[in-house]
Amino acid sequence: MRPRKHRFVLLYLLAFAGLAFSAQEPQTPIGPVWWPSPWGAKDERGAANRLTAERVKSAASLIRDGKIYQLGRLYEHGMPLPGKRHFSLTIPGSPTGGPVGKNKVVHHDELVSGELGQVGTQLDGLGHIGVRMGGDDYFYNGFRRSEFGKPYGLEKLGIENVGVFFTRGVLVDVAGFKGVQAMKIGEVITVADVEGALKKQGTKIGEGDVVLFRTGHGQLWMKNNELYGKGEPGLGMAAAQWLCDRKIVMVGSDTWATEVVPHENPDRPFEVHQLLLVRHGIYNLENLDLEELARDRVYEFAFVFAPLRLKGASGSPGTPIAVR
Repeated sequence: MRPRKHRFVLLYLLAFAGLAFSAQEPQTPIGPVWWPSPWGAKDERGAANRLTAERVKSAASLIRDGKIYQLGRLYEHGMPLPGKRHFSLTIPGSPTGGPVGKNKVVHHDELVSGELGQVGTQLDGLGHIGVRMGGDDYFYNGFRRSEFGKPYGLEKLGIENVGVFFTRGVLVDVAGFKGVQAMKIGEVITVADVEGALKKQGTKIGEGDVVLFRTGHGQLWMKNNELYGKGEPGLGMAAAQWLCDRKIVMVGSDTWATEVVPHENPDRPFEVHQLLLVRHGIYNLENLDLEELARDRVYEFAFVFAPLRLKGASGSPGTPIAVR
């Protein structure tokens, strides 16, 4: 009888230890706890920490003929806007001021309103997406909204922390790889798609890279805005995790969300955003124009983008460029 009792006690202790271990590593709606960051418990830059001086010099060496590709869209009235977001630019009076002085100088100003970091070509910052848990919202590095979410700007994870992106860029032309003008709405970019496109192009993805996906969906921009916003082809979770494993710094696309919409799992919307931004601190750049890059078959280039230093903002507009 004693051996059985001993076995029972041992099993009990092992079960208790397992519960204690589980208590130390609680699960979340998006998997295991993701903090502290590899760059420390106070880090607010995420994957931008991979933008070292060596990677800047290496990216500069990719510039051969100095041709510049503007990858950003025009910020204009009537451009596609998700949900109820808005954008407006007006000139308050023409001229706004003047004439003044004997030289009769006049000037124009502009008044801009809108969710400036989340319309048009936009960079999603680390304060953009979070996860609701236990009555609070958790973001990159475990920062809680109750501690930093303020109405006049986020007190942590603001876009001003990011700095300048100057690194190697890689275009993954998935539409070109599939031999189609444009992928279909709801079509998932798989790991096989990414690896197949890279093999066809003769390119590889490395740590610190910016990876841009062309689906062809961007050709609808300002031509059929309703269809553009209805849904999109894009990354599935497996391909997104594949990118995270390669320690990239940013992903971008010619779509408005980068990930596939409708989502792979209807009960888990925008899960790729959470994987990239929340779990790995990898930035997301949306609504790009990648057609000229694809036409010229420019698959590797120096990528440059400087987010506006909007203190406390969740994202930034701007004009990313590729230089070959």
